[in-house]
Amino acid sequence: MSGFVEKPEPVEVPGLTHLHTGKVRDLYRDADGHLVMVASDRISAYDWVLPTAIPDKGRVLTRLSLWWFDQLTDLCPNHVVSTDLPAGAPADWAGRTTVVKALTMVPVECVARGYLTGSGLTEYEATRTVCGLALPEGLADGSQLPAPIFTPATKAEVGEHDENVSFEVVAHQVGAETAATLRQLTTAVYARARDIARERGIILADTKFEFGFDGDELVLGDEVLTPDSSRFWPADTWQPGRAQPSFDKQYVRDWLTSAASGWDRAAEVPPPPLPADVVTATRAKYIEAYERLTGLTWQ
Repeated sequence: MSGFVEKPEPVEVPGLTHLHTGKVRDLYRDADGHLVMVASDRISAYDWVLPTAIPDKGRVLTRLSLWWFDQLTDLCPNHVVSTDLPAGAPADWAGRTTVVKALTMVPVECVARGYLTGSGLTEYEATRTVCGLALPEGLADGSQLPAPIFTPATKAEVGEHDENVSFEVVAHQVGAETAATLRQLTTAVYARARDIARERGIILADTKFEFGFDGDELVLGDEVLTPDSSRFWPADTWQPGRAQPSFDKQYVRDWLTSAASGWDRAAEVPPPPLPADVVTATRAKYIEAYERLTGLTWQ
């Protein structure tokens, strides 16, 4: 059992058709056929969308994605059309809304890894491979890989796990040429972002991208290089062989699995609301990631 603890009702806006409510984003179509993405303050952990929001989270994700899209335009086009608020939209949508092209999305999570952790570490410990790619002996949690690797995954519905797959599976699913282009774009964008983050004292351990076709052209879509889609670690505390502190929802995960929450992850019951101190600490981490990566002050 997993999914939404409390699934929100979509906001009705004249001229917009609601299409989907995701873990974080709500998706609409406007009269011109563009999509309107609204990043909420919802947060998910352990396949649950929690009942407690993190103030400003949606605005941080939106602003950070837009900043990254600007850094990447020479490598790959993106789906952004406008950041203007649609007519009649609620005031709360300001700063969290992006009007984008309606792409034909590729049904693959395009993951790049420069460091070993998470599901990649689990697979490595069992087989010394990640998505069928052989890796050297002796790597540990947090180890830097010899070179960044493309480790795609299937897309899952809300409340379900993405599943790591091999490049060959992707090639069979979307065609060899498209799969090769996805791999090239994913590793190139990761390398650019890794270098930018490194200049700011941050390690980009791994990240996932989503691509779609605008006609015959592959375009970067959804969010990009946010704490929700990436693992960012402070470089000055990096130490392989242990879990790394990160700029994301680790406070939420840690509290949910602590005795203080009283929640049994293995039981088929929803997680409880988050306490105020966990909300405050999590919000601070998202804002710190934004400020350190962009060099801008959050306002």
